Amino acid sequence: MTTPAQPPGADELRLDNSDAVTAISGGDTTDQQSIRRRCAMLGIEWIEEPPPVNGDVVALVPADAAVRLRVVPLDLQDGSLLVAMVDPLDILAVDEISTLAGHPITRVGLDQGIFADLLRTHYGTTAARMGESLAGEFADSADSDVEHNLDAIEADDIHRMAEQPTLINLVNLLLLEAIQMRASDIHIEPFESELKVKFRIDGVLIARQPPPKHLQPALIGRVKIMASMNIAERYVPQDGHITLRFEGRKVDLRVSTVPTLYGESVVMRILDKSALRLDFDSLGMSAGVQERLGRLIEKPHGLVLVTGPTGSGKTTTLYAALSKLYDPRKKIITIEDPVEYELPGINQIPVNPKRGLTFATGLRSILRQDPDIIFVGEIRDGETAEISIRSALTGHLVFSTLHTNDALSSIGRLIDMGVEPYLAASVLEGALAQRLGRRVCPHCVERIPMPDEIGHRLIPQELALFNGKVSRGAGCKKCNKSGYHGRLGFFELVMITPALRRAISESRPVAELAALTDESFMTMREDGLQKASKGLTTVEEVMRATQDTDDSGV
Repeated sequence: MTTPAQPPGADELRLDNSDAVTAISGGDTTDQQSIRRRCAMLGIEWIEEPPPVNGDVVALVPADAAVRLRVVPLDLQDGSLLVAMVDPLDILAVDEISTLAGHPITRVGLDQGIFADLLRTHYGTTAARMGESLAGEFADSADSDVEHNLDAIEADDIHRMAEQPTLINLVNLLLLEAIQMRASDIHIEPFESELKVKFRIDGVLIARQPPPKHLQPALIGRVKIMASMNIAERYVPQDGHITLRFEGRKVDLRVSTVPTLYGESVVMRILDKSALRLDFDSLGMSAGVQERLGRLIEKPHGLVLVTGPTGSGKTTTLYAALSKLYDPRKKIITIEDPVEYELPGINQIPVNPKRGLTFATGLRSILRQDPDIIFVGEIRDGETAEISIRSALTGHLVFSTLHTNDALSSIGRLIDMGVEPYLAASVLEGALAQRLGRRVCPHCVERIPMPDEIGHRLIPQELALFNGKVSRGAGCKKCNKSGYHGRLGFFELVMITPALRRAISESRPVAELAALTDESFMTMREDGLQKASKGLTTVEEVMRATQDTDDSGV
């Protein structure tokens, strides 16, 4: 096979990759129903629960083949191998399994959800197992010096290794496992003697079984090929994009590489739009905050800010607001870096600094597009802040984000950027600060007496919310034994009252501004503890997420 001079184009990679992942995941429900009807016509049995699996026959089919062909061997009966299949009508798969196992095949059908559990049970972490089986193959072709001197491997050799079918399946399985486990990011981190793989699930990094170190060039090379990156360039950061199809839906991956001491570190952000619910309820927003935020975003003009650190869900909250506001009679334009999710009916502009398209230059052009509502992904500098303020002054409703610890600090941040206090006071309508905490798994939630180490961290008013009991997840299969499943927000919303406007225009300090908030104001810590008292999250999660925002606790 001749190694191509350049990596294939993005469309070709996406097509190849989407086919592989679709084959692994098993297609959609409609296809399953059709297959089941045809199997009944042909007399192929469809079982609701798999029988006990003979462990000896599992070894007859390698993990990569089992996952690729969607087959799990169950037993050997009278010389015939009984196999469970998602699609028993796949004759090519039956022929390949028969050749691999050396036995004739008897097929039974199994729904894809049950099949996926069966596959995980008997083949374990398939990506990890495939990595182990590949280790010897790649180690034989590389001496021990290369393992510690990855620069010695030529780009052509990396390309050749990355195009091996088994290596392609290994990367596909790694992506598949991350999506199935609801990961938001995949981290591949090279160190001197190991290559670590971690999934970020519900905001926390979880280490996975690492592939062998000598797979590093091929594994990272394969990811870079899929993301249309330059595999020959290993000393500068690169950004790329992968599009997959998983269980009938599109999943985007934003890929970033940076050179480190022992090779390139790779992070893949998984953007699964089908898993994103753009409504305030799904974000965990209380009815009171929803009602007040609803009043804010329906104003005809002004500036509304959402603040918090990176990864606190600011963009998702504003996407939910834009979705709620969408009306064909209104022109809504966004400028973002990058555009994380496509919103139907809304004009979205990606920032492109290499071509001179920054937030500031893009915002100037947006104003000539006759918008009603503008979303600026982030106010990063004085120029963007000034144009955003001027836009709000001239009759536009402007949404944006800032990196501050709490809602009131956003006012000082704007002034630090050079915005005149009287202008900030004139246009600002409200500021929402937020953090994300993990939800208690609803499948294994239980009530327990409040431990002393938690009670000591709460003041008497906070202790009164719990009546001596707290919720926690015991750990189950649904939450991977973590006790948590999904995330929810802790919010604080400041509505700009006339008294606050006067104080802002007079450059009063944050402590004085806090005293002027209305009676409905609630800090993120207070909001989180109320949710913990209802069993939605744990006190530990509230403390972890809000420890930099409030010093009311011990």
